[in-house]
Parts: sequence; structure tokens; C-alpha cells
Amino acid sequence: MTVAGIGAAAGPSDITLELGTHHPSTHGSLRLRLELDGDTVLAAEPMVGALHRGAEKLFEVRDYRQVLMLANRHDWLSAFNNEVVIALAVEQLLGMEVPVRAVWLRTLMCEINRVLSHLMFLGYLSVEFLRLREPLQAVMEEATGGRIHFVATRVGGLHADVPAGWESRVAAAVEAVRSRLAAPDLSPLEGRGVLRPEDVLSYGVSGPVARGSGSGIDLRRDSPYLAYGALDVPLVTRQTGDAAARFACLLEQVTVSLDLVLGCLDQLPGGPVDVKLPKNLRAPEGSTYTWTENPSGIAGCYLVSRGAVTPWRLALRTPSFSNVSALPAVLPGNRVADLPAILASFFFVVGDIDK
Repeated sequence: MTVAGIGAAAGPSDITLELGTHHPSTHGSLRLRLELDGDTVLAAEPMVGALHRGAEKLFEVRDYRQVLMLANRHDWLSAFNNEVVIALAVEQLLGMEVPVRAVWLRTLMCEINRVLSHLMFLGYLSVEFLRLREPLQAVMEEATGGRIHFVATRVGGLHADVPAGWESRVAAAVEAVRSRLAAPDLSPLEGRGVLRPEDVLSYGVSGPVARGSGSGIDLRRDSPYLAYGALDVPLVTRQTGDAAARFACLLEQVTVSLDLVLGCLDQLPGGPVDVKLPKNLRAPEGSTYTWTENPSGIAGCYLVSRGAVTPWRLALRTPSFSNVSALPAVLPGNRVADLPAILASFFFVVGDIDK
């Protein structure tokens, strides 16, 4: 952290604060340039790009199977959801019909992954939320073989069916989490980092950050994909737009996702979980766009094919980038001491910003 004067004309309390480390190995930090009057923020500029992962260019030199191996690495907290949005784009371009059991299992595991992501961010409020992740982490590891990078999605379905008895262990894990889920005191966060509804629209903010400001968009309900059209997805919103509202949305969405997991278990059909693919998988020439409601917000995939075994262009719309872009509209007027809570309430992953 460095502090420097902003010019000879600046008053004694006017400073520029560079908040954040510059070392390339710090994968979890965000650099902010803050203009301060004492300890009050006057202006803020997120400095992104230092962690540029080059994900989109890596995709374009790998075939469609290999792309899915890398799809979950830019947002490691939404790993399974990230695999699904790209698989949906490839399948849409191929005109491929995915087995119904795979569709329901994808939906179920997307919701488990959503809970895991939400509980990680709720860990800012209490370490107990981090402990609650373990029962669900265990069943995801059992089904996929991974704890962070699941790599379970394949074009046409999943890499394998779930083990025998897995469904009952998922139900037990859901009840274990639900029985210990307690609402924290959010009153210290009230009035901190207010995001106005008009800024939600102008910056393209989505997910629980946007719904904390009254946004009524949830793609699981408004543009159903996978098996969400057969499920009841209630809309979780708050109106105050502050850090307390965003955390309240996140906590309620954990309960909603646990209910959706049980709903998937109730309707889970039998049958295969994949389709047989040719040795050289080629998408026909053309383009498509898919979007999903990822844990942090709307994720999009724009896929362009020229008929080769690799994508000609695969561009990502990542929720963290748009959400963090709204910080210049949110941080002014807040105190430096409130920044950790405000930043934590934006639920971003730095790799998802820089991708």
C-alpha cells in the first residue's frame, strides 16, 4: 500500500491511496486507486488486468473437449457452472440433444456449486459458513473427483454417472447444512456501499449484487436452461442496495438453492448421462451465444466456429468484471474502514474479472 499527494494544489487532507499489492502471485487481491479527503473516499478506480489469464486465447488453440478442461479456472468458486455455460454453447451449435438424466444432474450440481460459492463469501461474516461447505464439498468430490476444479462436464453430458447411493448422501448433506444455517447480524453493514438501481443497469451488474438493489432478473426463472423450467425458482431481492442487502440476498439464496437441490433429487430420472462423440469433434460453421445464472451473476459465452476442431472465437461475459466496474459509483462517500465489508459484498473472484 502506498500513499502519495495528488498535486501541489491539493489540501493537506487530500491524498491518493493505492490500495492493493502489485505482486503477480497474489491471485486474490484487487487494486484500487482511491482519492481521499481524510478517511472519506471521493473517487475510486478499479485497476484490473494485472492477473490477465488469457483464458479466451487458450480456448481458441484447444479442441472442444480440452476447452472444458480449462473452463472452470477463471472463477474457481463457480467451477461447475462455468463448465456448463460453455458446454451449452457447443451443444447448441451442434444441435445436440443431451440425455435427460445428464440435464437434471447438471442442474443439481450447479445448485450445489452455487451454495458452495455463496458460503465462501458468507465466510466474511462468520467462519461457521466456511465449515458448512464441507458436507456439500464431500458429495461434489464423490461425484466428480475434484474439490475445486470439478471438470465433470462433457460435450453431450457428464464424464460419468454418480455413484450408487449418492442421491441419499446429497439429501443428508443438504439437511446438515440447513440445520446449522443461522442468520448473522447484518446491522453493522446497513447503509454501507449503496448501489443505486440506475447504476445496476448502466454498469450491467447482475446476480445477488444486483438483486440487493431491487433487480428482478434471475435467468433460472426468466430464461430457463437445463431443467430450471421444471423447477420453482423464487426471486430473492432486497431494496436498500447496501452491503447488508447484498449479504441478505446471498444468505436467502443459499436456502433457495438447497430447496432446488432437493427438487432435482425428487425428479431425477434414470438413463445415460452422455452421448457418443466422434473422434474429431467439429462444430459446424456459425455462431451462438448462451448465458446462465452463475453464482456471482450472469455468465455468457459467445462461440464462433469455422468448422474446425477448435473454436475460431470463444468470448466470455464474466459477472465479476461488470460487478466490479460499478465500484466507482458505489465507493465515494464511504470511509476507508468500510471498504473491506463493501468489497466483500460484491462477491467477485479476481480471475473472473481478468479472465
